[in-house]
Amino acid sequence: MNTFRKQIAPALAALLFAAGIAHGQDAAGSAAILQQLRAFQETAGVLMVAAHPDDENTQLLAYLARGRNYRTAYLSITRGDGGQNLLGPEFGEELGIIRTEELLGARRIDGAQQFFTRAIDFGYSKDYEDTLKIWGHQEVLSDVVRVIREFRPDVIITRFSTEPSRTHGHHTASAVLALEAFKAAADPKAFPDQHLAAWQATRIVMNRGGEGDNVIQMEISGTDPVTGDSLSGLSGRSRAMHKTQGFGRGTGGGVGGGGGGQRVGPRPESFVLLGGSPAKKDIMEGIDTTWARYPGGADIDRLAEEVIAGFDPKNPAASVSGILAIRTKLAAIAAADPIVDAKRRLLDKALQGCFGLSVSTTMADAEVVPGETMRLRHTALVTGPKPVKWLGVRYPSISRETKGEIALKRGEPGTREASEILPTNTPVSQPYWLREEPTAGMYQVADPTLIGRPENPSAFPVEQVFDVGGQMLVIPDEPVKVISRGTEAENGRVAVERLEVIPPVSLSCGFGVRLFSPGGTKRVSVEARAYRAATKGVLRLEAPAGWKVEPAEQPLELQQVGDHATISFNVTAPAEAATAALVARAEVNGVQYSNQRIEIRYPHIPPILLQPTAQVKAVDVELACTAKEIGYLPGAGDSVAEALEEMGCHVVKLSGADLTSEKLGRYDAVVIGIRAFNVRADLPDHVAGLADYASAGGTVIVQYNTPNGLLTPRLAPYMLRLNGDLPRYRVTDENAPVKLLVPDHPVFNTPNKIGPGDWEGWVQERGLVFASEWDTEHFTPLIACSDAGEPPLEGGLLVAKYGNGYFVYTGLAWFRQLPAGVPGAYRLFANLVSLGK
Repeated sequence: MNTFRKQIAPALAALLFAAGIAHGQDAAGSAAILQQLRAFQETAGVLMVAAHPDDENTQLLAYLARGRNYRTAYLSITRGDGGQNLLGPEFGEELGIIRTEELLGARRIDGAQQFFTRAIDFGYSKDYEDTLKIWGHQEVLSDVVRVIREFRPDVIITRFSTEPSRTHGHHTASAVLALEAFKAAADPKAFPDQHLAAWQATRIVMNRGGEGDNVIQMEISGTDPVTGDSLSGLSGRSRAMHKTQGFGRGTGGGVGGGGGGQRVGPRPESFVLLGGSPAKKDIMEGIDTTWARYPGGADIDRLAEEVIAGFDPKNPAASVSGILAIRTKLAAIAAADPIVDAKRRLLDKALQGCFGLSVSTTMADAEVVPGETMRLRHTALVTGPKPVKWLGVRYPSISRETKGEIALKRGEPGTREASEILPTNTPVSQPYWLREEPTAGMYQVADPTLIGRPENPSAFPVEQVFDVGGQMLVIPDEPVKVISRGTEAENGRVAVERLEVIPPVSLSCGFGVRLFSPGGTKRVSVEARAYRAATKGVLRLEAPAGWKVEPAEQPLELQQVGDHATISFNVTAPAEAATAALVARAEVNGVQYSNQRIEIRYPHIPPILLQPTAQVKAVDVELACTAKEIGYLPGAGDSVAEALEEMGCHVVKLSGADLTSEKLGRYDAVVIGIRAFNVRADLPDHVAGLADYASAGGTVIVQYNTPNGLLTPRLAPYMLRLNGDLPRYRVTDENAPVKLLVPDHPVFNTPNKIGPGDWEGWVQERGLVFASEWDTEHFTPLIACSDAGEPPLEGGLLVAKYGNGYFVYTGLAWFRQLPAGVPGAYRLFANLVSLGK
């Protein structure tokens, strides 16, 4: 995930037009510098731990980070990749990346840092012990310990109880892990392979209400000293970033609650002690938050206090000598201490602000193929009165440095032009946690130093080196492309994209599943698109033993950037049912590439470029489907329509205006996308048209909706209700036994005979939002299933005969099973759309 967009403040408009973009001046202005100095003076740290994006208490984060100037961070155990997406079709890994960007956007607003473990959000869990089993208890605990040892918080805050309850199993597991890690991080014998110093936080508390001696009450209202905004307002804007979950769109979601709105006035918060030193009035009680905690730190504290007291907002440069004195003292403090390192970076940022020093590294094209030459333009601008010498530029990843002193003149940008080669062994850009095949519960990461990070470091880091007042100042930088245009540039704000490492050609196999009959042959096409001119080589489609691909390779030749070609192979499936990954691979100039290109764009987050392996899941299965024409009304986003196309159906996307018996009469079945009754304003006025269509002989299939936020209570021509107790009406175990209640029903017999094997290999869950009540005279429940120890649920697949046709409500998770290539799900869904045909 190397693509990002960063907004730069109007104060740097001069540099924008002179040099492109300034790096490192996000919060320009005297108020920001003063806040950085105050934050430097505070050495305390707080780490909040919960399970998902949106679980965090955003007002508490804003209060701790901006109100009290503590190092503050949120550790989300997962990236939210198992949830639903209210904005579009992305699920799984793609949704996790979107939610990563949403969290990073939220942290830019509330001022905290963001961490993750490698744990996969595998969907709703009712048992925290099962959750830990799927994740791998020791693996995920190791990640939490690593974050604690690297961040070194004084206080750890959980958002949930360690006691099992009816909440999400991930929630309870996050608290259990936090408490275990609170102890394990302090044990030098625990996880010695991390090669990190042990760290003992002073206490761990739960941010929930309670009574008794162990409860701490705190007031967390206030204002941001930089912007003057209320912390409540910041909290609301931070929370509104979680738009894939309905926040910021007039709807709610998740359980994070705290700080979800913009409440004005007092804001009390409660904390229950879980471990460590007791406290009565404040979570920081008894903790030395000053530099006195370090030998020799008292002098730093005194000097910082003097600089802050004497800071002149109209003349920040007057504080330079004081900050340089602090830097001299700081050089003698615990060189390898992560807290001190973080404070050094913060002090350098304040120093940079006092000089009015901005730097940038720009390039004409942010997408580079390994081995290509990058033409870089380095720019430095000083707007303050103090002299600055620009000593050179370092490129750490290639161990190169360009030297040459440039005396910067106030208000006049200095520039350096450079041509550097991106090493040929630079990996293609892809989020670090998605580069290897995951287990069921954990992403695999080859480089352990990346674990915990929210996103990839720069593919080609840059360091700008300066002499400021006789001391060396190194400013981290990276190459970017300026993409501002229109009103952004007119308003003095610019946007940039980070360097992306790309292959010269991208490959795509289309929809991720291809269906084969046993022993049958199909043409599988690969689209190749050139991102460099004169791309020439060969293309192969690799398959495992038992599958036959002809020809073995095809020539590939694309002349111009943007040229594309569709190249086909004949693939023959084995005689026995099987599944396989067919991987497309191009060889260009002796280098093999197997990357597809996925671009994700939403206005509230930066553009995202993903380059996963170009492959298709081949499913060898006996499948018949008598329905040929399908109308599909999209909901919140899924790829069920593409799955129907793969089944041999012709699918037409519908709108609410198409839902009349006259327009629908041509279709064998009409399928309603997930959450359509939650998100489609054009649906409520046309529900009657669906009933008329069914009465005339059609089949209507309504996939799951959520009871909260229904735009109409009428989901079917007969009474059908959904209960707000969502955990009670879902089956989270994808392997839960399924009982056929009406074995001779056509859904289980025509055109495919459904047997026990068709319920095998399902992913993540059986289903969600099963119906809770229905008209028993007309709806027939066809299956019963449940999670272990719970009563059977019969609302997962309901079929009603309506006039000459059928009306179906199903909470089974087709939107997960069909894109995952689950054979039995295809066979059963084929039977549903084929009802009466």
